[in-house]
Amino acid sequence: MSKKFVYLFSEGNKDMRELLGGKGANLAEMTNAGMPVPKGFTITTEACTQYYEDGKTVNADIQQEILDKLAILEEQDAKRFGDPENPLLVSVRSGARASMPGMMDTILNLGINDTVAQGLVKLTNNPRFVYDSYRRFIQMFSDVVMELDKRNFERIIDEVKAKRGVALDSELTAEDMQELVARFKEYYRSQKGEDFPQEPKVQLMEAVQAVFRSWNNKRAIYYRAQHDIPDSWGTAVNVQTMVFGNWGNDSGTGVAFTRNPTTGEKELYGDFLMNAQGEDVVAGIRRTSDISELKKVNPAVYDEFVDIATRLENHYRDMQDMEFTIERGHLYMLQTRNGKRTPGAALKIAVDLVKEGLISEQEALMMLEPESLDAVLHDNFTKDALAQATPIATGVPASPGAGCGAAYFTAEDCEAHAKNGPVVLVRQETSTEDIVGMQVSEGVLTARGGRASHAAVVARGMGRCCVAGVADLMVDEDAKTAVLGGVTIHEGDFLSLDGSTGNVYPGKLATEAASISGDFATIMEWADKYRQMSVRTNADNAHDAGVALSFGAEGVGLTRTEHMFFAEDRIPAVREMIVASTAEQRKKALDKILPMQRGDFEGIFKAMKGLPVTIRLLDPPSMSSCPRRRRTSPPWPPTASPRKRSSSASAPTT
Repeated sequence: MSKKFVYLFSEGNKDMRELLGGKGANLAEMTNAGMPVPKGFTITTEACTQYYEDGKTVNADIQQEILDKLAILEEQDAKRFGDPENPLLVSVRSGARASMPGMMDTILNLGINDTVAQGLVKLTNNPRFVYDSYRRFIQMFSDVVMELDKRNFERIIDEVKAKRGVALDSELTAEDMQELVARFKEYYRSQKGEDFPQEPKVQLMEAVQAVFRSWNNKRAIYYRAQHDIPDSWGTAVNVQTMVFGNWGNDSGTGVAFTRNPTTGEKELYGDFLMNAQGEDVVAGIRRTSDISELKKVNPAVYDEFVDIATRLENHYRDMQDMEFTIERGHLYMLQTRNGKRTPGAALKIAVDLVKEGLISEQEALMMLEPESLDAVLHDNFTKDALAQATPIATGVPASPGAGCGAAYFTAEDCEAHAKNGPVVLVRQETSTEDIVGMQVSEGVLTARGGRASHAAVVARGMGRCCVAGVADLMVDEDAKTAVLGGVTIHEGDFLSLDGSTGNVYPGKLATEAASISGDFATIMEWADKYRQMSVRTNADNAHDAGVALSFGAEGVGLTRTEHMFFAEDRIPAVREMIVASTAEQRKKALDKILPMQRGDFEGIFKAMKGLPVTIRLLDPPSMSSCPRRRRTSPPWPPTASPRKRSSSASAPTT
């Protein structure tokens, strides 16, 4: 083939994200920087495009390229794929060029089967670890590749835990894990009419196709539409040697940020779990530990991780979101990317990076998404309201701001009821299927998870408040109720969520608009310093004009006079004028309208303090007295040419 579709990590770099995707490019960059990255290779975004062009199949040439790179991986790790004596297991992960956290699919522990599991038990003398890895693989493969509902596997796990009288997956024994493997395979056979696939290379090719297929799943399509990501980009697939955080109590996994993604403070922020795999952290199945606790668990690994985190942030010149695994006391880096952050944190991080000399003022402006400036202006609860309110529960403050609305317990119900008023999504834990419900909600409340959970990461990216990890929250979807702090919450009951403190309040709390100061003011000063065009506002009344002026608007670009009469006490007069059949009737209506409009114009002019105001005049069709509709009058006054604000500049006359 003339085109290359598969690259070893050692063959790429961070500038190849269009081809290797963000994850693959960054894994290559870390590999070449000498960081402890498990070896692997990336199947390119162009291979994804080719997959769809070939009728949703991975053609024979690309399959051979994958197998060739797999052979190199076997040689590098001195392991063999499917060999029970010394087996190679891999992870298969998506990796689009733009970050899409949780939107596409991942499969861990791929390559394990019955004989490999038996060989691993002899090799490791750790049957619990082996069969824990095997049951995880069966569940993920069945869900992602074969589209069997993962909740049915969770029910089987719950049944085994109930039989053993334990609460956590980590409390299950090796025998329990073997029972889960047997029951998972039995369930698979009952649903698919065939045995669970045992050939590792078949598992691999099916998994690659499933990740390509996930590019067009419902949640990924929705996410791309929300974030203006082109459908044509496709996703890369990363195949990487497995390292095991579930090997034992000297192993673990975690997610961390080089700065606090909620506040922007320069501090290591994140969660980890010992004796766990990556999905345990983001799913919130077990209560996580703060990353600072890792210093007590394994000081050497913690110090190494802090050093790598610092190097990565300085290298990429931005806050990094990192995934890591500890296998038997050794640290491995699985991912780094520019971290999602709250709008307020985005402003602080941008300003601080300039102060630290890592980026310029112009670069700080360009790293901010316009939506983040809008989100900073969202309401917060008033001090008086908070002083008089008593929280019924407290969780992890995962994404700041105020969220108040009627409680619903599924994403579908939130979507259905959002049209009738504000809603909040209340879940035991969120998953990628909940994204639409999260988008339409004022806030998200979960019983499980921490600051790096799915709910927290997605809510921060959306600018929604989120309170996660409320231990005493129990959600009953079927009954459409939840118990929170001993209080029963029914569907439609109002809750107020404070994503800055983690407090949850019953009912509605009063909110207030955020003030513009601090880092926001600094960013606006820099924007004013480097901009090349002026900005005016749309304003149809004095209040809106005044608010816009306080935000730095340099005039009114459009006053839509028809909008002045939308209020219930005004619209009848306009209707009278339009339907008038005589000049006398029309004059009577105009006598009502004139003082309203005059007052509005005067208010807007005064509010803008001499800055230009462009007005679109109302000219309703009066067919009874005019043979044809007249043209609307041109804007008045004529729009001035863009100017840059200066303390010595005189305002134009309106």
